[in-house]
Amino acid sequence: MTGGDLRYCRVRKIQLVTLGCSKNRVDSEHLLKQMESAGIEIVEPGYELSASSKVDAVILNTCGFIKDAKEESVEAILAAVDAKERGYVGQIFVFGCLSQRYMDELIEEIPEVDGFFGAFDWDKVLEAVGVEKNPALLQQRYTTTPKHYAYLKISEGCDRTCSYCAIPKIRGKHISVPMEELLEEARNLAADGVRELIVVAQDTTYYGLDLYKRRALGELLEKLSQIDGIEWIRVHYSYPDQFPDDVLEIMASNPKICKYLDIPLQHSSSKVLGMMRRSIDGPQTQEVIDRIKAKVPGVVLRTTLIVGHPGEDRREFEKLLRFVERNMFDRLGAFTYSEEEGTYGALHFKDSVRESTKQGRYEELMELQSGISLEANQSRVGTVERVIADSYTDGVLVCRSQGESPEVDGEILIGDLGEFAPEQLIGKFVTAKITAANEYDLMAEIVAVE
Repeated sequence: MTGGDLRYCRVRKIQLVTLGCSKNRVDSEHLLKQMESAGIEIVEPGYELSASSKVDAVILNTCGFIKDAKEESVEAILAAVDAKERGYVGQIFVFGCLSQRYMDELIEEIPEVDGFFGAFDWDKVLEAVGVEKNPALLQQRYTTTPKHYAYLKISEGCDRTCSYCAIPKIRGKHISVPMEELLEEARNLAADGVRELIVVAQDTTYYGLDLYKRRALGELLEKLSQIDGIEWIRVHYSYPDQFPDDVLEIMASNPKICKYLDIPLQHSSSKVLGMMRRSIDGPQTQEVIDRIKAKVPGVVLRTTLIVGHPGEDRREFEKLLRFVERNMFDRLGAFTYSEEEGTYGALHFKDSVRESTKQGRYEELMELQSGISLEANQSRVGTVERVIADSYTDGVLVCRSQGESPEVDGEILIGDLGEFAPEQLIGKFVTAKITAANEYDLMAEIVAVE
């Protein structure tokens, strides 16, 4: 669906801006490959547009998940409108979650946009820029990450009914990508120089239930690890309920599978988890964490929590604090509850926690986590670790170990490169000794280069 009758001009140069999560990034990269192969010049999002360096079209892949993300997407659209009015941009096309969810409102409120499309209207986006979809390129991508790592989206949508989440309404039911297609895509990425795959989905543990009538994440990880060139594979966004044990066994035994797990838990109180419709209570949540740590010694756990959900009084929040203290999560992010129209929470609960109280609880939680992170990082001083070099910024080589995922976690910083030039190291594995630490990042020195 689009906004009115579209009159497209010939497009030779485009800029595609991706908002929101890494799953959106994968969608954008599939589209960019189709455009690049049709001869369209791709301008990076950080490129500053001007009268002398304009583009024929700006395409925005938007996010509509929570309030802050929606506001960021709207601001990006308005910035594109401003650039169009200045003559820096020919046309503006918007797709993704925000336009899927608020198509009619956006058409009315921002008529300067030349076309709005839903989250799955990829063919129409390509048509808007004069590109006919090439089926031979469906498992190929124009990567927008550093060339040595990429995200691999293994499914679409979600069958969960969490009270706060609008994703099933926006993206639909869970649909797994067939394993053979994922393996082909991963082989293509490896051939292009990708050495680290980050497996993503709304719920990775659900992978395969629709296609194969079984949880097939473990099998997929094993097959991905057999691809030449792939050195690290990490898993993001796993639901704790019925977490598959075979994944833990593979993580413990297969050196290519990072001992790292992003498992959003959202809360620890049985009362709040029940109101969240999480299908798991507090003791069961703790049991999952204990099982993961027992089966995968040294595993790095990243989680996400929500504060201020309906039903969370001070007593339930205190339970959450004690839970975090007990488990000493290596990585932890948090959000304040955002009531989203159309969700179960918005329809059945009153958003009863004041915004000031939510913010206060958020700050208290993150202050606790700051101390935990500092202690964890300081415990690594003096250790020797295998890291991958992501970039060279402000005279520092920015690296990560298996315990850090790009864009969301801290970094390992190396200042003295010795005999090596930065371009010799980016995308390479380096043995590094950790020399100092703060609550976010670690400092290191080079021991050897692979």
